[in-house]
Amino acid sequence: MAYSINHAQPPLGFIPPKFKPLLWQGTKLLIPAWIKTLTSISEITGENLETLVDLYRQYQEKNIRFLIAFRHPSADDSYCMGYLLWYLVPKMAKKLGISLKSPIHAHFIYDRGIPLWAGNGVGWIYSNLGGTPIYRGKVDRIGLRSARDLFAHGRFPMAAAPEGATNGHNEIVSPIEPGIAQLGFWCVEDMQKDQRPEKVIILPLGIKYSYVSPPWDAIEQLLQELETDIGLSARENNLYSLPITIPPGINDKEANLYRRLLRVGSHVVSIMEDFYTRFYHQKLPDDLPELLASSPDLNTTLEKRLPALLDIGLKVAEQYFNIQPKGNFIDRCRRLEQAGWDRIFREDIKSLETLSPLEKGLADRIAEESNLRMWHMRLVESFVAVTGQYVREKPTAERFAETTLLLWDVVARIKAGNPFKRPSLGKQKAKITVGEPISVSQRWDNYQNNRRKAVSDLTKDLQTALEKML
Repeated sequence: MAYSINHAQPPLGFIPPKFKPLLWQGTKLLIPAWIKTLTSISEITGENLETLVDLYRQYQEKNIRFLIAFRHPSADDSYCMGYLLWYLVPKMAKKLGISLKSPIHAHFIYDRGIPLWAGNGVGWIYSNLGGTPIYRGKVDRIGLRSARDLFAHGRFPMAAAPEGATNGHNEIVSPIEPGIAQLGFWCVEDMQKDQRPEKVIILPLGIKYSYVSPPWDAIEQLLQELETDIGLSARENNLYSLPITIPPGINDKEANLYRRLLRVGSHVVSIMEDFYTRFYHQKLPDDLPELLASSPDLNTTLEKRLPALLDIGLKVAEQYFNIQPKGNFIDRCRRLEQAGWDRIFREDIKSLETLSPLEKGLADRIAEESNLRMWHMRLVESFVAVTGQYVREKPTAERFAETTLLLWDVVARIKAGNPFKRPSLGKQKAKITVGEPISVSQRWDNYQNNRRKAVSDLTKDLQTALEKML
């Protein structure tokens, strides 16, 4: 992370959701200026907004409860969601002649870790805008209970990112988590218990960014900075002799950038492979040398080397925390995050002030070491969205930019820089697409017959719906 933890901390308390109308009004007034000054977004547009307007009408008439499940490609998504609800939806409602009561807003679920790196002020704002926090790496009963209560009884609809975190890609949806589907079924259950007639709906919503002008020059400049950081020269003679398959249909300049991008990625992977094998005694897959010899093309080998590198990076942290690898990379990251927090934010110590100096020193040592081991997990978090074929499949400026920025994230973390202060490559347009509502109530019988399968099926359908909007 961008911050350092050297001391044991008291437990992370639950931040109860509230809603303060004056804060909402002030935030609404300020968000256009924030978007202009704090982001690269120059324009936000919406598609199929009529559907969202109609859902708000039905909600205010107490006919439905609904949750907006939005894509989460960027840290700027919160600005887009605010602008959507506070400006675009009222404008469309007025155009359609539909009268909606103000405020048009949504309760939302956010990661409990955000106030740690963004500051307590952000936690205060999120709380007083009606947001509720959740731990990502464990069964957070308090957080789930709060989210469930807001879904069933809150003043506004709900909003949440089912991917759980940003992935940096506009055209890849990360595996979504089953919690959104489970919340939907719990809401149906609560409606029935309270003998209320509202139907429960989940609304898929896509957010996609594109550059106003292809930022090829900015991409080249960022690549040059990365080359310098990792010890490469942009004019090395071996650049054109590297075994790289160039995607068809791109010009000479883009082909050169593609070679440099692949070379940077491959060099970073090579350095990290050596780092983990030499200093952490990790072992690369036995078939890797054979693979590199038989398939020297960097496009092909990176697809095999990246997962192996991410695996050993996580194992370094898992071995320290005595956690068995289980699930996909994202699942493993979440469990490691929680294991680190458990050793930093000490729920097992009633009061840190009552510890002897010796005990306090040992607790601080555990917190410091845990934070250092979590660095490996954060590195994987940055790298997990990088693939060997994303640019090759569709060599657009957007994909070039996304991949280059993800590599910048990785290098920034290794340099102990701040990965949250990404460079801007140019002005962007944000397009928000409202999908087709998914009725959870119609799946209630399936849920009663087989809860696990019903949650899994709804999760898969939501994943498909989000992918269709790409």
